Amino acid sequence: MITKIFHNKFVKFLFVGGLNTLFGYSLFALFIFAGVHYTFASLFSTILGILFNFKTTGTLVFNNKKNSLFVKFIIVYGVIYLVNVSLLKLLSLYIANVYISGAIILLPLAILSYVLNKKFVF
Repeated sequence: MITKIFHNKFVKFLFVGGLNTLFGYSLFALFIFAGVHYTFASLFSTILGILFNFKTTGTLVFNNKKNSLFVKFIIVYGVIYLVNVSLLKLLSLYIANVYISGAIILLPLAILSYVLNKKFVF
C-alpha cells in the first residue's frame, strides 16, 4: 500500500517539492537576511533553485534524466519567478513582512510549478 502511494507522481512531487521549496525558501530568506532586495533575493534563489530542482524533479518525480529539457524547465521557472515577484509586490501592500508574504505564496507557486512542469516540460 505505502509503496503504491510513493509511486504516484503527484505524491512524489509533493515530497520532492517540499525539499525543493525548503532549499529555495532558505536561499530566499538568507538573501533577505543579508539585506538583498526581495526582487533580487527571489531572482537569485530562483536561479539556484532551478539548477537543484531540475535534477530532483526530473529524476525523482518524472523519472526523466534528459538534459535537453532544461531550456523548457528554465522557461517554466521564468514564469514562476514573474508570478512570485508579482505576488510579493501585491502582498507588500497588505503585509509588511516579506518573510510571511514569501511563506504565504509557497503552496500556490508549488501547485503552479507542478502543473507547468507536467504539461510543458516532462
